Amino acid sequence: MADVFSQLYIHLVFSPKNRLALIHPSWEERLHKYITGVIQARGHKLLAIGGMPDHIHIFVGLKPAEAIADLVKEIKNASNDFVKKEELSPAKFDWQNGYGTFSYSRSHIDAVCKYILNQKEHHRKKTFREEFLKLCDDFGIEIGKKDFFEWFA
Repeated sequence: MADVFSQLYIHLVFSPKNRLALIHPSWEERLHKYITGVIQARGHKLLAIGGMPDHIHIFVGLKPAEAIADLVKEIKNASNDFVKKEELSPAKFDWQNGYGTFSYSRSHIDAVCKYILNQKEHHRKKTFREEFLKLCDDFGIEIGKKDFFEWFA
């Protein structure tokens, strides 16, 4: 079989169910480390991970052998099980259906990593909804009637 040469940089964004602020700062780093392990075990390269109590951003160097949807499904399933097994959230924890995915060129890696790692500061000025709508607009993604988050209904 021939070797595959690829350069795929993917930014993922998703939220706990009903956009609840369930990712508590006291265990956020443990969740991020766990998700990092899931990504690396599947042969991808984690470039940055960060977020807020009501959403998460993950930036990966994607290996082309796996579909983005399969990776997101595994991240959500495995991390959801981790949160429940470790009893990290006092409330019922589940990830919301749907996600955002955005691709970047190599020249954008540093800027995207800084953006993701600086989420706490970024969200002092902009809500998650404003942020997500801007990402979609910047990438020419029409929201329409897609059921990504309740506020798009």
